[in-house]
Amino acid sequence: MATVDVIIPAFNAARYLPFAIESVAAQTFDDWHIVLVNDGSTDNTDEVIAPFLDRFGAKITCITQENRGLPAARNTAIRAASSEFIALLDADDVWTPCRLAESLKVLRERPKAGLAYGLVTLIDPGGQIERTWAGNLRHSEGRIASHIYMRKIELPCPTITFRRRCVDEVGCFDETMRSTEDRDLWLRIALRHEVAFVPKVLAYYRRSPGSMSTNAQRMFEAQLQFIRKHYGAKGCGLSARQISLARAYKQRAEALKEQNRPGAALRSALRAVATCPVDFDNSRTAASLLLNWTRSLIRRS
Repeated sequence: MATVDVIIPAFNAARYLPFAIESVAAQTFDDWHIVLVNDGSTDNTDEVIAPFLDRFGAKITCITQENRGLPAARNTAIRAASSEFIALLDADDVWTPCRLAESLKVLRERPKAGLAYGLVTLIDPGGQIERTWAGNLRHSEGRIASHIYMRKIELPCPTITFRRRCVDEVGCFDETMRSTEDRDLWLRIALRHEVAFVPKVLAYYRRSPGSMSTNAQRMFEAQLQFIRKHYGAKGCGLSARQISLARAYKQRAEALKEQNRPGAALRSALRAVATCPVDFDNSRTAASLLLNWTRSLIRRS
């Protein structure tokens, strides 16, 4: 049995999947096993996978199922996993060679930590580097459940490694959530365990047009579901709820700006200010979007 199971859900990602799998093969830590779930792909994913099945043999397991969505595909992989540790990798992302070694090192050094994460570098669909996410060092690790709830800290999926026993305790991904299901699971683990942080870039996260994260309203509704679900848990009281809700409005505003909808973006930013006026970051965002909206009116006049 391998030390770590690498779970890779794949839906119509044949273009990128080879890069993801090759990044696992390039790990400096080689006691891994891949559980790949083809979630009802209609492209040539099967053809892309075939050479890797021949090449890796028992080090890779491929499961094909009808399309059920990302949370369900990940859960299928988790149920098929048997290792002590589980590491996440989406089909369009890429790991750095030290990814597994660094993650397992910090988890072994910190037995009270249920999961570990690190930094990511954002890349465009063609693989060109955009920027590196620097994280939030102030709330990076330890008992940070409330900060996860308030969205004061991000835990990028391709850097996540967790102990198998943690999902045995709290359950797998919530399949009723078609987005933010990852944050939901991290919070459930963090409510029981410490979180460990690796201050290194562990993965390249691909930003793709048309992904769920670019659908402003869908992401916002998912965040509301997340906020409601965990309201009242330890550290997730009224004040934390208001901060989390304001950040959801702010994120929607920023997404609407990218979609060239300045009026809608400004309205969402103002809702963030009204929800949590003491967070000056909300006011700065609203002021910036007010200027952007004013300029759009001038250009149209």
